[in-house]
Amino acid sequence: MSDFTDGIGGMVEGGAIGRAVEREINAGDSASTQKGDSGHFHESACLNCGTELVGSHCHNCGQEAHLHRTIGAFLHDLMHGVLHLDGKIWRTLPMLAVKPGHLTREYIDGKRRRHVSPMALFLFSVFAMFAVFSMVGLSVPTDLRGGGVDGDVPAAIEQTEGQLEAALARLETQTEGSPAYEETQAEIGKLVAARSILGGFGAKDSEGKTSGGTGVPELDKGLKKWRENPSLMIYKLQSSGYKFSWLLIPLSLPFMWLMFFWKQKYGLYDHSVFVTYSIAFMSLLFIAASLLAIVRGPPSWVIATLCTVVPVVHIYKQLRYGYSLSRVGALVRTAAALVFISVVLMLFLTILLLLGILG
Repeated sequence: MSDFTDGIGGMVEGGAIGRAVEREINAGDSASTQKGDSGHFHESACLNCGTELVGSHCHNCGQEAHLHRTIGAFLHDLMHGVLHLDGKIWRTLPMLAVKPGHLTREYIDGKRRRHVSPMALFLFSVFAMFAVFSMVGLSVPTDLRGGGVDGDVPAAIEQTEGQLEAALARLETQTEGSPAYEETQAEIGKLVAARSILGGFGAKDSEGKTSGGTGVPELDKGLKKWRENPSLMIYKLQSSGYKFSWLLIPLSLPFMWLMFFWKQKYGLYDHSVFVTYSIAFMSLLFIAASLLAIVRGPPSWVIATLCTVVPVVHIYKQLRYGYSLSRVGALVRTAAALVFISVVLMLFLTILLLLGILG
């Protein structure tokens, strides 16, 4: 139940942040007005800035000319504010899925009124993805103790020592060369190796120095926390992952620049729009795939294809039509983009690990 609640909270948070990015809230002096019996305002001037109304929207601040004070209007605003479900998103999502390059180019060229902005869609999709993953249980396991271990690493070391002592005592009572003797010896070998791995970091060598350290006090302190309580650290890593997902955008920009640095008509702004829309689509795609996996409708190979082939095709189409490339040029850059994506993901995970260690 807590995962479901956290998931809903994440979607609400993402929608709210996306809405905050998408629209500016204009402050102004309210015009005097009267409220009708059916919950409708009867206004001749804008209720936001006081400008005389001409048409369906205020020509000064853009607010709708006719407002409603009804429960139906409230529910509409609730859905719009929480999930950002308005006319724009229903025009943007089909283009993002089928014609991503055209969407990218239209937004860059200034046709923005009809589309949800890249950052608003990115924020909503990323928060929604982590929310859905939390609800359906698709997350990195935080319980690293394994079966039969009643604690984290310190408890595991203690338990391994006890098992090793028991195995050594049992070996003394067995006949050398017998199958039981050989089996116990193999068990002892595994336990010795496990004890070495578990106690490797932070152990003292013959000179009293700490082994397994980096020599950097801050890093060694963080690594010690990981060793002593890896479950907590993995949980912290998961919870902070979506908060720093925006780092994927600046990390991707240098690689996008490398693919077009000789074409001066394409600048960092163009690349930012491309990357942001692309990440938003991938997040929504993984949401769809995870939901399909829950309902157990299509076979696993269909979901695997959805998560592997579709992203490649989407990147190709977005590159070709977003940057007006030839088929060959788009294919070459798609191959390069796949390599760059792997590098960006590794950099992103490295940053998250460092933040977890130093945090």
